[in-house]
Amino acid sequence: MSQTISELETPIPLVDLDRLARNLDRAAAYATEHDLALRPHIKTHKSPRIAGEQLRRGAVGLTCATPFEAEVMSGVCDDLLVAYPPVGQPRATRLAALPDAVKLTVALDSPRAIQDIAAAAREADRPIGVYVELDLGMHRVGVPNLDDALALARAVRDSAPLEFEGLAFYPGHVRESVDRQDESLASLNRAVTHAIETFDRAGCRPSVVSGGSTPTLWRTHELNGVTEFRPGTYVYNDRTTAAIGACAWDDCAFSVLATVVSTAVPGQAVVDAGTKALGREPMRGADNADGFGALLDRPEVAVKSMSEEHGILDLSKTDWRPVVGERVRVVPNHVCIVVHLNDVIVGVRGGVVETSWPVAARGRGFVPAGPS
Repeated sequence: MSQTISELETPIPLVDLDRLARNLDRAAAYATEHDLALRPHIKTHKSPRIAGEQLRRGAVGLTCATPFEAEVMSGVCDDLLVAYPPVGQPRATRLAALPDAVKLTVALDSPRAIQDIAAAAREADRPIGVYVELDLGMHRVGVPNLDDALALARAVRDSAPLEFEGLAFYPGHVRESVDRQDESLASLNRAVTHAIETFDRAGCRPSVVSGGSTPTLWRTHELNGVTEFRPGTYVYNDRTTAAIGACAWDDCAFSVLATVVSTAVPGQAVVDAGTKALGREPMRGADNADGFGALLDRPEVAVKSMSEEHGILDLSKTDWRPVVGERVRVVPNHVCIVVHLNDVIVGVRGGVVETSWPVAARGRGFVPAGPS
């Protein structure tokens, strides 16, 4: 017997299956059209089921951030990139212990990371590919100096069984609206081109240049020399992605179903989705947008403030006056955080519950050893 979303206990995360399929299809078609290798980041969905759909549509592999994500995704994919510095023996050893059938690549930016992953690779007797991470404007991780980056690539070549495979970068600093990214992308393109030419002249030409994000997804082909891109948020999209024009509002596949629990204070309504359901990410890169989420069918209604279990809807920009018990669907500012707060996602189509799946790569998957 089918179940409608009106029968679900709230708050609960919903994914519109038609919108999800459309998002997956569109990115896959873009990759094919521009001869780019799509290696999506699973940090958004953390689900083997969604990863399988991405691979079925032609993704060359998957990108992960944590050892646990890689462990979970090794069950559906044999080509994984861990785009996070493999620093520390426990992390490196855990990565090297992935199934032998998995082609493993890591991104790094320090001699210490090379030392740690090389030792783990030798202990596990397996080759591990390496992308040298460049800082091209994000100023988070990555080497800003190309001479230092070349030194790392050479150190990788001298650290068997590691194999230097290419360069990686993350253009997370490009957060303007898509139609205002020209200057930032032109600067990024010059930096990427210069890096490739520098490595080529040094006899260290990268076979892969891996970059990209959801905000820059649809303009990745404008970056000369990029061979692979790693968007994550595009599968579900969110309020921020829509606000900067990287998707349409109707492309937001993910929402949190919530119930209005109070209208006692004039000008607002309280729903049962607070920080533990929506996260507390502010809007980034969007003009004149505040709050922590907006209603799917009334985007002018924002969640203006929250406590742990309460979300306050601002009714100042709408004539709608909800009643206690009414259901609403909130599109969060940052979907990746919200997925991580949940154990299970519910897939719906036309208001009817069709399926569900676990957020299998949620958490760290690490159980410390007990006392001996």
